[in-house]
Amino acid sequence: MDQMAALKFRSVDLQSPRNNQEHHTQEMGLKRLVVRRGQSFLLQLHFSRPFHFGTDYLTFVAETGPAPTELLGTRATFSLTQARQGNVWSASNFTIDTNSLFVSLFTPSNAVVGPYTLKIEISQGQGHSVTHPLGTFILLFNPWNAEDDVYLPSEILLQEYIMMDYGFVYKGHERFITSWPWNYGQFEEDIIDICFEILNKSLYFLENPSKDYSQRNDPVYVCRVVSAMINSNDDNGVLQGNWGEDYSRGVSPLEWNGSVAILRQWLARGRQPVKYGQCWVFAAVMCTVMRCLGIPTRVVSNFRSAHNMDRNLTVDTYYDQNAEMLPTQKRDKIWNFHVWNECWMIRKDLPPGYNGWQVLDPTPQQTSSGIFCCGPASVKAIREGEVHLPYDTPFVYAEVNADEVIWLFRDGQAQEILDHNTHSIGKEISTKMVGSAKRQNITSSYKYPEGSPEERSVFMKASQKMLGPGRASSPFLDLLGSRGSQDQPAQLQLHLARTPEWGQDLLLKLHALRVPDRVHPRGPIRLVVHFCAQALLHQGGTQEPLWRQTVHLNLDFGEEIQWPLLLPYDNYRNKLTDEKLIRVSGIAKVEDVGRSMLVLKDISLEPPNLSIEVSKRAEVGKALRVHITLTNTLMTALSNCMMVLEGSGLIDGQISKNIGTLVAGHTIHIQLDLYPIKTGPRQLQVLISSNEIKEIKGYKDIFVAAARVSS
Repeated sequence: MDQMAALKFRSVDLQSPRNNQEHHTQEMGLKRLVVRRGQSFLLQLHFSRPFHFGTDYLTFVAETGPAPTELLGTRATFSLTQARQGNVWSASNFTIDTNSLFVSLFTPSNAVVGPYTLKIEISQGQGHSVTHPLGTFILLFNPWNAEDDVYLPSEILLQEYIMMDYGFVYKGHERFITSWPWNYGQFEEDIIDICFEILNKSLYFLENPSKDYSQRNDPVYVCRVVSAMINSNDDNGVLQGNWGEDYSRGVSPLEWNGSVAILRQWLARGRQPVKYGQCWVFAAVMCTVMRCLGIPTRVVSNFRSAHNMDRNLTVDTYYDQNAEMLPTQKRDKIWNFHVWNECWMIRKDLPPGYNGWQVLDPTPQQTSSGIFCCGPASVKAIREGEVHLPYDTPFVYAEVNADEVIWLFRDGQAQEILDHNTHSIGKEISTKMVGSAKRQNITSSYKYPEGSPEERSVFMKASQKMLGPGRASSPFLDLLGSRGSQDQPAQLQLHLARTPEWGQDLLLKLHALRVPDRVHPRGPIRLVVHFCAQALLHQGGTQEPLWRQTVHLNLDFGEEIQWPLLLPYDNYRNKLTDEKLIRVSGIAKVEDVGRSMLVLKDISLEPPNLSIEVSKRAEVGKALRVHITLTNTLMTALSNCMMVLEGSGLIDGQISKNIGTLVAGHTIHIQLDLYPIKTGPRQLQVLISSNEIKEIKGYKDIFVAAARVSS
């Protein structure tokens, strides 16, 4: 009997539509194979004749990265077997259909993620083998798989933290929190390629490409690399930070609607940093990259966030006797808000109990192991004050827990403590609520209630670890502790007399109440109160004073006074920063004693409101009429108005439109048609920027139905 004819390879069907659907990657498209580790996928091989198990031998080779090797985990060689062999690369569970062979390929749950090439070697017995390329596939982390380090056992949470391609970033001020719609767009067709290109431009890759690739099975490592690569401080990262007010060489951080345009621009311009980003842009872009790679991620905002560089858990602020907040030469600051990411993973590098959400911060604030990155720091470790655990836990702990000490600066030095706040930092820590457009306050996951015995106990534990046991009882801390017992002869508060509106005069009231103290138990007192208003910067500093006033008050025992204060529009017109925040501060001095009291009020000015309406039913490929309305409620015109629309699944890229000047008091109506691309829940983001106001934002949630089949 003649020897059976050699088995010849004809073609392969990677079954991308079916596999992508089963691996939750269908949103990335169906044309190429994108799968998740620790889960089987199916191939169909076509041969010249039926495959015979036992005489025909198939060996698969999967490779990723430069110079792949089995030792580094970047090359896998595995033969066709009848049953799977455990958590290793395998080809098994095959079925034969005439000249076709259906085979199930399995990737281990700790495999290196990235783009792979797949080859097949065909041999018969001891004869020579013939190798054929089968194609390429992309392997991602798998949070649906219980064996993966990023496993998240909740379909509702997975839909939010992996599959949701839009959301909100929270900005502003602890008492005036604004939700900022953002298009993450992690499933746009080219984003996955850009994500791996980002990894291939990191300093770790450039230093040792093979070693870098071999560590891409570890979410701790990958998160840390991405955290460094989103900023451009020490590499050709994605974004260049700019905390000034001059954005003429790029795009203002306020004018971005989403991550897609930023990532595409980085790639298109030769991997040069995109200008410009601030913390919420860095964090939102990192969220896109991490969700794309398969690591559950959310964006978190911390209001009144400490930037404590000297690790002493206190941040000093200075005012002069005229109530002006002074610039400081120190690098310590209190940001109005700061935005970072949380990524979900197991921490095998830590003791038990610190799995779950981990803080990653791509904003370049300080170096970590010589590179501008931050994290992952376990949220549980932060809450318990376990600041010795890696990575960068002391820095993040201080961001939410540091104390604020406010000093009166006179004659060239800090002379008097005006206030010591143990609970003014780390407020309203916020993220988007799961399955909702509402904001969720997650402060309690970072710390115990302010002032509770647990919170102070954790603070002392962290202090001793960060400062050393000897410094936990320094004269300075004793001074801070005694400050609270110094009673004052009056209680002062600043209130808004009416809702503040951009373009209107601001009306405030000083509320003063005479109370007994040791020096003046019952008699009258005379107060001189110096007021100062300054534009408040995002990083916690202020600009030059834009308004001053001095008030003289006589207060009898038990007397209560309400004193009106007017801050005219002309004083702050053209003086505010992008934040549209004003700090009004007052320092009151008791005339015959010389003791000082501080009163503060931050004011947020809201931009005009944007309205978006759509025709009732949205359908793939069918015109969707959008109505956008904006009324200029200001007393001045908005000039050089530019509108940008964005929304993954609704628009391919962006739509830009110049809408000219909008006169004070007038309303503009804009109509346009969109042609939705993908089904499911989508979000349309609209930004109108002008010379006067950089950001007037609005959004509309839209559910897109599949195209109706015409009969």
